[in-house]
Amino acid sequence: MLAAVNSAAVLGIDAVDVIVEVDVSNGLPKWTVVGLASSAVKESCERVRAALGNSGLECPSRRITINLSPAT
Repeated sequence: MLAAVNSAAVLGIDAVDVIVEVDVSNGLPKWTVVGLASSAVKESCERVRAALGNSGLECPSRRITINLSPAT
């Protein structure tokens, strides 16, 4: 694991703690988000890539795995 960050998600009027873990490894370039069963996950990869590009940052050409915990 490269990094872990504590974050939060809004569920109704409550805030839920979320741990975001990121691993960057060698391999074919690919983003994988695990921990969510929603179809929004596919869109989120493109949104992150666009946000990084618009911020002047480059996406690493490696395999990136993002784990969101808890998965609910």
